[in-house]
Amino acid sequence: MATPCPKSCHCSERNGVVVQCVSRSLDQIPPDLPEDTVTLLLSSNRISHIPNQAFKDLRRLKELDLSHNHIESIDAGAFLGVSEGLRSLDLSNNQLRSVPKETFTKLSARIRLSNNPWHCECSLQEVLRELRLDPETVNEVSCHTSVQDEYAGRPVIQVLDSGINFCNFHHKTTDVAMFVTMFCWFAMVITYVIYYVRHNQEDARRHMEYLKSLPSSSQISKDFDTASTVL
Repeated sequence: MATPCPKSCHCSERNGVVVQCVSRSLDQIPPDLPEDTVTLLLSSNRISHIPNQAFKDLRRLKELDLSHNHIESIDAGAFLGVSEGLRSLDLSNNQLRSVPKETFTKLSARIRLSNNPWHCECSLQEVLRELRLDPETVNEVSCHTSVQDEYAGRPVIQVLDSGINFCNFHHKTTDVAMFVTMFCWFAMVITYVIYYVRHNQEDARRHMEYLKSLPSSSQISKDFDTASTVL
């Protein structure tokens, strides 16, 4: 028996089921979507998170529109199960700053990522390397913020095409952090050694002064002879 249409959506037949859930104030992916869904339209809702295997039973899914939501995070396995057949994925006009590198693994779909507040750094560069970005909106995928402030506001693809490698910045930052850590550790060791030496020197000085304050053996002998004569 066919799965009924979700209560908040409208379903129609067109070489498979088209599920239309646009502007329904949804805050999550509707459960129990028809397994023969080929088009799923979820734009203009309040969805903020895409969990793992959110579409795992939709093996015939070809078009997925999640644009104009509040999506801030996507789990690495969100699109598992639909990777081979999916042809179009729209994540434009959301609140995405970053996504796990594995999120779009094996996806051959044309993807829209425009108009999100992306943070340009190494992991985003690695994610984009694996994608087929929609050519019509590729220049609208911009650096909202960046590991280098000078690239904020610029299209990511233009920055990368200019020869910038965000992963180099990552490695340089890591190298500097390691150098600073090693320098601090070395400084602590040197400080301890200096303190240890000075402390020992002070103990040795006090010990010498104490020894000097003791009567010498000749003085003790002389005092003993004087006492003997008196007796």
